[in-house]
Amino acid sequence: MKVTNSIYTGMPTTIFEVMSQLARESGSINLGQGFPDVDGPLDMRQKAAQELLSGYNQYPPMLGLPILRQAVADANKRFYGLDIDPDNEVVVTSGATEAISDCLTALIEEGDEVILIEPLYDCYLPLAKRAGAIVKSIRIVPPKWHLDHKALEEAFSDKTKLIVLNDPHNPAGKVYSDDEKTFLARLLQKYDAYAICDEVYEHITFDGHAHKPLMSFDGMRDRCLRIGSAGKTFSLTGWKIGYITGSATLLDPVAKAHQFSTFTTPPNLQVAIAHGLNKEEAYYQDLASDLQAKRDHLATGLRNAGLEVIDSQGSYFLTTDITSLCENKGLPVDDEAFCRTITAQAGVTAVPVSAFYIEDQEHLPAPKQFVRFCFCKQISVLDEAIGRLAKWAQ
Repeated sequence: MKVTNSIYTGMPTTIFEVMSQLARESGSINLGQGFPDVDGPLDMRQKAAQELLSGYNQYPPMLGLPILRQAVADANKRFYGLDIDPDNEVVVTSGATEAISDCLTALIEEGDEVILIEPLYDCYLPLAKRAGAIVKSIRIVPPKWHLDHKALEEAFSDKTKLIVLNDPHNPAGKVYSDDEKTFLARLLQKYDAYAICDEVYEHITFDGHAHKPLMSFDGMRDRCLRIGSAGKTFSLTGWKIGYITGSATLLDPVAKAHQFSTFTTPPNLQVAIAHGLNKEEAYYQDLASDLQAKRDHLATGLRNAGLEVIDSQGSYFLTTDITSLCENKGLPVDDEAFCRTITAQAGVTAVPVSAFYIEDQEHLPAPKQFVRFCFCKQISVLDEAIGRLAKWAQ
């Protein structure tokens, strides 16, 4: 029989689903996959239910309901001072992953070079390759996760079409500095390239680290496609509502990719997200402060269990160095084996950070001493996980 697509054929199931399945089978506490264990604001869920029963349930506009596109534009102005035309510069998608796929499909031609930053969210690589890109990568290295200017500049060439920037970063929990983004902006202008900005954790930053979109930097207004996620902002990950902001010229082919992907998104959920985006400042402040408290709570527990915790400036995640604990337990320093072991023996599930690296002969081996834990859970759940890990560690 003729072969199927070489990129997807034989591709292993994502590590997030693998570990979540192991957690379900064993009854382990799942701190691997990044989803909250409580639903988002009640008023938004009620709004969605009301619209489902009494509102419009047929095809909404392909670009998204006007009320949501206006709310996205207003949020850009409110939080970042960006003037966005809701009619021509916003597209609503069925989740941020679809948004990423649409952007890559729309911008890449066969043979274009695309720069990815490792560790990277797992969909970036296959989607870029499926679009025909030649992938070049650079790394940010723990524990500081510094973006090396020299390495970044060396990755650019006249063939560079775009870079994917995840900010705040998963799994590193890094918020890129103004200096790093200013340097990147200069390179994008120098090489006439674009940036796909995955900013799904834009409202989840800690310790005074404020998110500033690359789009807001000099010369970047027409070079960036900015992706947001209602699932992350409102703890409603199952709703799968994303939105892309960009110049009308850049967004036009993206809208066509969206048209032939999902075409549109449930209208009742769009109305509810528009309602949510107009929430007062206190909601966004409480979201960040609540998650910061949970970050600190889990970090203390992980340190007490013998793990070295790396600072997280944003997102849902803490990265830990397992070296000392593995040596004390007589275990190999292998992140995937460690995650499987604590799932089976401690009843706590995490995700190996090596899964966020490109694995082929052209790249350096992925580091194997780092594991990612998710803290967007109830304190009682975090406490139970901490207790189980501490007992196992001892």
